[in-house]
Amino acid sequence: MTNKLSTIVAIIFFILSFSVIGNDTVNNSTNTTSESITEIIDPPSAAALSIIVDSLSSLKELSKQNKATVENISTLINIKLLPHLAISTSTELTLKGLWKDLSSHNKQLFQRYVVQSLVKDYATIFASYENLDSVNIAVDPIVKRKGNKAIVKLNITFNDDPNITVVSLKMIRLGRWRIYDVIFSGVSLVKNYRSQFDSYINRKGLDALVDRISEKIN
Repeated sequence: MTNKLSTIVAIIFFILSFSVIGNDTVNNSTNTTSESITEIIDPPSAAALSIIVDSLSSLKELSKQNKATVENISTLINIKLLPHLAISTSTELTLKGLWKDLSSHNKQLFQRYVVQSLVKDYATIFASYENLDSVNIAVDPIVKRKGNKAIVKLNITFNDDPNITVVSLKMIRLGRWRIYDVIFSGVSLVKNYRSQFDSYINRKGLDALVDRISEKIN
C-alpha cells in the first residue's frame, strides 16, 4: 500500500511539474509574441516621425497665420512636444552620477529646470525653420537599438532646397516611445546641459548650482 501511494504521489508531482513548465512556456511565448507585435505596430521610427510631423504641421499653421513668434512656438512645444519627452531620463543623464545623491526636492527642481530649458531650446530650433510651404521628412532606415532605447535619424528638407537638415532623436520606451535627447546640428541638448552643469559645479560646487537653478526657476 505504501509503495502504491508513493507511486501515485510521484505521478501527481510529475504531472504538476510538467504543468508548471508548460504554463511558463506559454507565458514566455505570449510575452515574446506581445513584444514582437508591439515592435510591428509601434516601432520607434514611426513614433519619431509622428511626433515631429505633428509638431511641424502646427508650426506650419502658425507661420501661415503670421503668428510664429517665440512665445507662440513655446506654447506649441508645451502642447505638442512636451508630452512626448522623457524628462526624468533627460535630467538623470544630464546629472549622471550626481542624480542618485540628490534629494527628492532637488531632483524635482532640476527636472523643472530641464523642462524650461528644453522648451526654450526646442523653440529656438523650431523658430529657425523658415518657408514651411513644403516640408519633407524622411526616416533613415537604419535605426540604432539597444534594449528599450533607440536612435532615430530624420532627414528634413524644405521646399526645393536641396540642403538636408538632420535631426537625431534619442528615444526610450516608457509605456510608449518618448524622446529623451535631440541631436541638432551635431549638438546633443543633454550633453550641452551636462557641460554647463559640470562647468558650474567645478567652479562653485553642487550646492551653488542648486541655488542657481532655484533662482532661475523663480
